[in-house]
Amino acid sequence: MSEKYVYMFSEGNGKMRELLGGKGANLAEMTNLGMPVPQGFTITTEACNKYYDDGEKIAPEVMEQVHASLKKLEDLSGKKLGDPANPLLVSVRSGARASMPGMMDTILNLGINDEVVKTIAERTGNERFAYDSYRRFIQMFSDVVMELPKHEFEVIIDEMKEAKGVKQDTELDAEDLKQMVVRFKEFYRENLHGDLPGVAFTRNPATGEKKLFGEFLMNAQGEDVVAGVRTPQTIDQLKEVMPGAYNDFVEICNKLENHYKDMQDMEFTIENEKLYMLQTRNGKRTATAALKVACDMVNEGLVTTDEALMMVDPKQLDSLLHPQFDANVLKNATPITSGLPASPGAACGQIVFSADDAVREHNNGKKVVLVRLETSPEDIEGMAAAEGILTVRGGMTSHAAVVARGMGECCVSGCGDIKMDYANKKFILNGKEYHEFDWISLDGSTGNVYGEAIPTVPATISGDFETFMKWADDRRRLKVRTNADTPRDAKQAVEFGAEGIGLTRTEHMFFDGEKIKAIREMIVAPNAEARKAALEKVLPLQREDFEGIYEAMQGYPVTVRYLDPPLHEFVPTKKEDIEELARDMNMSVEELNEVISGLHEVNPMMGHRGCRLAVTYPEIAETQTRAVIEAAINVQRRHPEWKMVPEIMIPLVVDVKELKFVKDIVTSTADKIIAESDVKIEYHVGTMIEDPRAAVLADEIASEAVFFSFGTNDLTQLTYGFSRDDAGKFLDSYYDAKIFEQDPFARLDQHGVGKLMATAVKLGRQTRPDIKLGICGEHGGDPSSIEFCEKLGLSYVSCSPYRVPIARLAAAQAVIKNEDK
Repeated sequence: MSEKYVYMFSEGNGKMRELLGGKGANLAEMTNLGMPVPQGFTITTEACNKYYDDGEKIAPEVMEQVHASLKKLEDLSGKKLGDPANPLLVSVRSGARASMPGMMDTILNLGINDEVVKTIAERTGNERFAYDSYRRFIQMFSDVVMELPKHEFEVIIDEMKEAKGVKQDTELDAEDLKQMVVRFKEFYRENLHGDLPGVAFTRNPATGEKKLFGEFLMNAQGEDVVAGVRTPQTIDQLKEVMPGAYNDFVEICNKLENHYKDMQDMEFTIENEKLYMLQTRNGKRTATAALKVACDMVNEGLVTTDEALMMVDPKQLDSLLHPQFDANVLKNATPITSGLPASPGAACGQIVFSADDAVREHNNGKKVVLVRLETSPEDIEGMAAAEGILTVRGGMTSHAAVVARGMGECCVSGCGDIKMDYANKKFILNGKEYHEFDWISLDGSTGNVYGEAIPTVPATISGDFETFMKWADDRRRLKVRTNADTPRDAKQAVEFGAEGIGLTRTEHMFFDGEKIKAIREMIVAPNAEARKAALEKVLPLQREDFEGIYEAMQGYPVTVRYLDPPLHEFVPTKKEDIEELARDMNMSVEELNEVISGLHEVNPMMGHRGCRLAVTYPEIAETQTRAVIEAAINVQRRHPEWKMVPEIMIPLVVDVKELKFVKDIVTSTADKIIAESDVKIEYHVGTMIEDPRAAVLADEIASEAVFFSFGTNDLTQLTYGFSRDDAGKFLDSYYDAKIFEQDPFARLDQHGVGKLMATAVKLGRQTRPDIKLGICGEHGGDPSSIEFCEKLGLSYVSCSPYRVPIARLAAAQAVIKNEDK
């Protein structure tokens, strides 16, 4: 028996999405439910695959089944293709397994020709409507099937409007449209050397209110052929002029919503006052509406809380937590370029080109946007002062992207079309110059950049948010922590539901005031004694930072990563800063420049950083241990009701002996401090698994580490051999060539990096069955990556504060999905 490539609507069902696509499956399901669906058939995805496999030649067996189905369609409808007396017109609509509104091609009125158009004009009593339908068919067929650019026909339309002296298509009359059909056919013949062959919702998508609303246009073929036809434009008008169709529609709305247990986005048509359903799918809606729909449906008994949790895309929650553009202004704005949507939200401000300028202008009361080639840790203060960040280089996990997400700040990265001119404080884009203090607006949710000021509106969180998130918390197994480097970030994360800190990057604490000076003195110090003297200046400042973070976390666990970046990132680059440091260190500028030059490495990402710094300079680990433990003791004294258990994370370990060397410094320092105090606290020492060697030697490393935290940013870099800041330059080519489907820095590579993680989990538990396992790379906020972490059995995920709600929901959905399998 030959394979079936074509299914009549009556032969399929809603579960056949993989074979029939979402549109075809839902049409079949509505047919099975007894709803008024026009007769039709679906060509399967397997037929499409066979079409491409055969070198873009449609297989004979596929065409044979299509012809048979068309014949059946004619028999069922009592109409025939091309019959002037009783013509059959067919809508050819494309679909996909996943919903892709606005992305698929359509051809309406297949079967219309010079004779059929006269029949349509006669039966409708509207000649203009008939010929408008005909010219639209020619335009669609030429574009979709014959690949004749659609805009070429728009040129003809514009010429005819100009000749008639009108501005809108609707002002052209029937005779104009007849002439347009003639010109379209001539254009087709000249270019192809041959003749032409013969919305409504059940719930408001913005608010989630359950009511019929909105505008729709009805006719025999869909919204593309309504010009000149007077039809009801709202539900109220439909109720008034076609009460029978209105009542049928209301009944179907309720039936579909109850059947799919979700808000439905439906398309329909009315022919001679009879309602026909053309499509249904789960409706797209704002995050506020999605939460309201979910909560209302639970309250109405339509769905369980588990089903409600699965109705909301975790990433939708982002829009509830960040400012957005004023929609009325945005609709009239045109982007000047676009980049990667690296951190969501909207930002509007005046352009500045340096972190120092951002801080100064912010302190002067200005709203600024920081524009950089790329950012580095020394830009932290300027990034915090800016409304948003725009970078020319970098991907979704570049420094700018990661830090901005942690701050909850808008960021667009990787805008490679921008040509920077730091010296003259301007950048050039498409031949136009943008200078310091020009206004600019960024949309971190889409990646769009606007060369004008677009006002923003603050985010709002409804009462449904708390109800919904409680359901998520009741279902999830994974704990959700945050990556936070300041008390402000920690406090924000707790408000969003974080249950601890999975990553505090101590280097981010060093770029302000006296701390950066002391750190620079330590780096260029000629010996250990001088380094210790400089670190003594850092100690009270870092201890104060840790106390603030502990206070903000209110007794939740805090994981502190010791100094990680290479030291050259901390040294001054500006002439005046170099001169000041030289004076403080009693060095000549030439001597200091020589030291600074010696710090630079060929490949610093794999150079003198992480635990290697502590091996070379043990006093760094000793000082950081003092700050961590002394801060914990001080907070424990103030809050005896909290149980302070600091977690000290040694970064970039590749060997157990390396870890033990640094751990011995930590434990000897910590134990001495605790013994001399009147407070008894515990502390844990673990490591960050961010190197493939550490993953495959995890059984050995677990003998010294009581916890692992997967640093998947670096683990992905080191596994792929890609730089996360530079990969954006070539990854598009990999997507085009279908080598990769997605950015491995944005979504965890479960096939490669994931295998290393699974190996580390298995080996680590062999040595230490109760080992605590977490993830603190940016993947900790990605829903698909969180689902993978649930399968691995990790203890927690850690992400930037503004991703905490996303992670809470994704963790709950992961449990539900795994239970359903």
